Amino acid sequence: MVKDRPVDISPFRHLYPFKSHYMDLKGIKCHFIDEGRGDPIVMIHGNPTWSFYYRRLIKEFSTQFRTIAIDHIGCGLSDKPDIKKYDYRLKSRVDDMEILLDYLEPEKKITMILHDWGGMIGMAYALRHPNRIDRIIIMNTAAFFPPGGKKLPLRLWLIRNTGPLATVAVCGFNLFVRGAIFMATRKKLSKDVKSGFIAPYNCWKNRIATLKFVQDIPVSEKDPSFFLVKHVDENLHKLAKVPLLICWGKHDFVFDMSYLAEWRRRFPNAKVHLFPNAGHYVLEDAYGEIITAIKNFLKRYPQT
Repeated sequence: MVKDRPVDISPFRHLYPFKSHYMDLKGIKCHFIDEGRGDPIVMIHGNPTWSFYYRRLIKEFSTQFRTIAIDHIGCGLSDKPDIKKYDYRLKSRVDDMEILLDYLEPEKKITMILHDWGGMIGMAYALRHPNRIDRIIIMNTAAFFPPGGKKLPLRLWLIRNTGPLATVAVCGFNLFVRGAIFMATRKKLSKDVKSGFIAPYNCWKNRIATLKFVQDIPVSEKDPSFFLVKHVDENLHKLAKVPLLICWGKHDFVFDMSYLAEWRRRFPNAKVHLFPNAGHYVLEDAYGEIITAIKNFLKRYPQT
């Protein structure tokens, strides 16, 4: 087991040419991107991605907006402490977003772009601070319990519930990150893009967050994050007046079409774009169409 290994971004630096910023979270370095000026757009990633996932949106929108993209603790270029120093729970993720945005002090309301776990984190933050939220854009995510009582997909169930075996598979062999590269897109990713997704998770120690995110998925009241998810689930309606854009990849083995149907049920006024040839990493498969959809959405709902 390699105890520690620096993250090398040089192979894909041309794809991710942004200046790094860091914030101290009780002795833990939290990395984020803060590019451009203007109305703030905050991008919140999921698992097992990092701010690299939003690279095209940062490039495109930083010419007119202030684009902010966090790397959650344990992800991307942020520190990757052990569980004695950071608990890797949903509440801590939401607290981190709160501290970051208080630290950056955006003077205007924010537009959030959310993917995967970023949906639950971002919506939990929005329910804490509804007056700070101007617009929301979601991509293949959830902020509610699985619709219709759906069970976890087998792959996630095995990681969540098989203890040492899952730890070896995820932290030892990096199967979660490597599996996502092949399963989460319909298009074949280039070598440099694959390198970008894999780079932060280059040794056992640096893969802790990819494991802990899955283990934190709540399925019963005994799970630490259950009641926070329940709170978000039961209070999403309070955000019904916030303009919502949904960009959805049809081929997602976790956030399938039943999740999109649930979003539509809860937010019937949302503008929806379904991409029939895109997967979970919808930004990789349909980034051009999504950029156009976001531009039109921002024009339709100008900053308040």
